[in-house]
Amino acid sequence: MQKRLFTDPILDAISIAAPWRLVETFSTMPRWRPKDVNKGAEVIVKMLKDSGVPVTVHKPTVYLSIPFGAEVRMSGRAIKAKPPAYSRDCRQGIEGELVHVPATYSKSVGTLFAKNFAKKEEAGSLSRPERIGGKIVISEGFGFPGKMLEFEQNGAIGAIAVNPGADIHWGIATSIWGTPDLDDLPRKPQIPVVAVNNPDGRELIQSAKAGARATIVTQMEEGWYPQKVPVVEIRGKREPDKFVLVHGHYDSWDVGVGDNATGDATLLELARVFWKHRQSLRRSVRVAWWPGHSTGRYAGSTWYADAFAIDLDENCVAQVNCDSPGCRWATVFKDVSWMPETAAYVQSAIKAVTGLDSHGERPHRAGDYAFNNIGISSFFMLSSTMPDALRAKKGYYTVGGCGGNIAWHTEHDLIDIADKDMLLRDIKVYAQAVLGVANAEILPFDWTRATSEFAATIASYQKAAGRAFDLGPASQATRDLDRALRRFRRAVAAGSIGADRANAVIMGLARILVPINSTREPRFRHDPAVPIPPLPTLSVANDIATMPKELRGFALTQLMRGQNRVVAAMRAAIKLIATAV
Repeated sequence: MQKRLFTDPILDAISIAAPWRLVETFSTMPRWRPKDVNKGAEVIVKMLKDSGVPVTVHKPTVYLSIPFGAEVRMSGRAIKAKPPAYSRDCRQGIEGELVHVPATYSKSVGTLFAKNFAKKEEAGSLSRPERIGGKIVISEGFGFPGKMLEFEQNGAIGAIAVNPGADIHWGIATSIWGTPDLDDLPRKPQIPVVAVNNPDGRELIQSAKAGARATIVTQMEEGWYPQKVPVVEIRGKREPDKFVLVHGHYDSWDVGVGDNATGDATLLELARVFWKHRQSLRRSVRVAWWPGHSTGRYAGSTWYADAFAIDLDENCVAQVNCDSPGCRWATVFKDVSWMPETAAYVQSAIKAVTGLDSHGERPHRAGDYAFNNIGISSFFMLSSTMPDALRAKKGYYTVGGCGGNIAWHTEHDLIDIADKDMLLRDIKVYAQAVLGVANAEILPFDWTRATSEFAATIASYQKAAGRAFDLGPASQATRDLDRALRRFRRAVAAGSIGADRANAVIMGLARILVPINSTREPRFRHDPAVPIPPLPTLSVANDIATMPKELRGFALTQLMRGQNRVVAAMRAAIKLIATAV
């Protein structure tokens, strides 16, 4: 194990005692109905106060969808189902002909949230109105919003998601990120959606091929609910207004030990240890626990991003998400979420604590990444996981948390999913990573890693577009920005730019470059919860060469506007750098 990068006394003070008490407590407390979620907040607050840590409890009212029961009725049989949050309440049942739209199951987290239509059905060809209009669609996978929205838009009256295994997974079917606003409401699901297990789903698929009819029944509650948001503010001594936000959700499906009681326990211990050693902090650390993750598509973190948007914009140096650490068999750090500018730093922090190399990927449009549109450098969502070989040996399919354990989002996510040793290790990884940002004289983010990614993305899009569109201006702007960044880094290393000015530029670059790489919507709005490709306003270049002629002119117009956005942002970044160099 390598020498730690930062303050040893803080990491050495980390204990598993209080975190494990919270895991044990939450393992007996379902936390998905609003009243029970608030009780979970009260447990966190009490444990913080018992440790002498002051905490503020915000009490927003957010919009949530609470699923209860569901079933699929066919030929006198009632098949057990679960409705994802934001499924339409349909207690009287809706009946229709079944139609199968084939899809594949994801082999990695990287494709988990995609539509995953079967290869011969690429672009959702079987989801067209003439095929599914007025029918109940059944398709393999989870009830994630991209696919469900496409079915609804093409006239389906209901949808059945066939989960990969023997258990049925809870989830959420809306693409709306957080509490809807008026512009979001048209995307609110208007059809009932349910999930069934694989054996039942296979039978339904065979029945669909025979032209069978079925009835979907769902029981839902939807509306405005008061929820509690505990936040601990640990003030730094040198730059107290600047802060690292480290956060995770405390609501869960059922008792949700691996997702996310272990994350809540990690945050609890970080708050305790950082508060005890607050004199050692250069910048502040803000620790937050969110409700509404499961039943409101990140309603708690989105409320916070909205309510404290200006403070976050002006002062947040990084946001760090904590979801599903400390699970059994999670011996590797693979598919870790990090933005390109944070990659090298996060890898060094993981290695300093564990001695392990790590592999990362572009953050998904998931988790509580509610801060992309503000433009905040970010890392972590899921952290440790089980090795692929072990997952294959156990016959596990891909899930979105719990360290790869397929108890994710089921009633089996119990105390045995957590692992004391893994949790202690992961708490130290988070502590190391957060402290490194809080205490670094110069923020440890390398924006030339971002320009390298931009260049590769643009080259890929150009290859796909061929002669249909010239991305030369975006490519040139990327090269210009990269040169400016390298001059900036040399000047910082030489000491010719002071720390305050250097950090202002590094933060300012995040406000400019994170949105163009992670969002389509303007700043201070929230993109839908569907996969977003890199430099998304240029991504239509992937399809333009094979697009029908009648659409190509519209696509070219979209690309022109998208390129303007990218080039303007990169030039703004160059001007910002010029103020310091």
